[in-house]
Amino acid sequence: MESFNARLRDELLDGEIFYSLREAEVVIESWREHYNTVRPHASLGFRPPAPEVVLPTFAAWPAALRRLAPPSTQVVAPRPTLN
Repeated sequence: MESFNARLRDELLDGEIFYSLREAEVVIESWREHYNTVRPHASLGFRPPAPEVVLPTFAAWPAALRRLAPPSTQVVAPRPTLN
């Protein structure tokens, strides 16, 4: 974990100024996605830890999985506020 935190700080945080929490969330998530799916890691034989997976096309999925619940029945928890 310390290695990850050091890389996050060295490769991203030390070179960025964030003007809003939302901007920080977007930029950090983009970096995390790249770190886990694209960036080679020496300890893994210069492969990414979680390479992107090719998903089957939507049309190939069974009909039961394609049916989404109507919006009125979907339960969404309220987003917590940060103080």
